[in-house]
Parts: sequence; structure tokens; C-alpha cells
Amino acid sequence: MKVEIADIFDLDTAAGLFDQYRVFYGKPSDPEGAKRFLSERLIHQQSVVLLARDQAGAAVGFVQLYPTYSSVSMRKKFILNDLFVAPAARKSGVGAALLEEAKRVAKRYGALALTLSTAVDNHTAQHLYKSNGWELDADYLNFDFSL
Repeated sequence: MKVEIADIFDLDTAAGLFDQYRVFYGKPSDPEGAKRFLSERLIHQQSVVLLARDQAGAAVGFVQLYPTYSSVSMRKKFILNDLFVAPAARKSGVGAALLEEAKRVAKRYGALALTLSTAVDNHTAQHLYKSNGWELDADYLNFDFSL
């Protein structure tokens, strides 16, 4: 398996996985919207998208990292906002490989840390994160305000 940073030439492939990811979370399929959204992120360098490919070169998963900053440490952080593995490739190490590459990329960009959120009932994802060295934040509560 190979994991690499996607560029605009990978847009169609990444958008297909991104659309599947959104459907997994209960949104209607919108291939054109997914392509438009990812295109804007890539063109404006607003996120880093990592693509995992199997031995045959087929894309089987992706991660999307968004940069943010810590005022206290005055350093960059990344939010690992999206992680998706195609159903046929699950339980084959794709998720772990994407997480490892996300760590390497974040370090390469000089980031202090990676952070993520997952659904309380997404026990599969929680197990993946914990088994790959991620720790549950016991110091801060996160709040959202919907607009």
C-alpha cells in the first residue's frame, strides 16, 4: 500500500472517496459537490488530502487535514477532519497507514499536534485511533454552536 499527498490531478479519485465518506455520514450522494468542495480546498491550499492506494494503484482511502493554530504555543496544528476507507479495504491496515502518514506529514509541516473528533457511538474508529497511539483528551471539553 502507498499513501501520498493528493494534488489537483487526483481530484476525481479523491472526490469519489469523499462522496462515499459523506454518504457514510448520512448525507445524500453529491459527486459534483464533492468535487467542487475538494477542488476549492486543494487550489487554495486550505487542506492536505492523503490518498491510500492498494497494490494495483486503486484508491482505497483518504484523510483530510485542515491547518489551525495554537495561540498558546504559537505553532501550527492540524485537524484530522476526515478519514475514510472503502468498505472492501477495511480491516486491511489502510486506516492505520493513513494515520501514520498523517503524523509524518504534520511533522514535515512543522505542526505541534494532530487533533480529531469522532462520534461517540463510532466504536470502530475509536478503537483504530486508540490502537494507533491517539489519546482521549481529558483536559478540555469541546463545545459547538450551530449557526
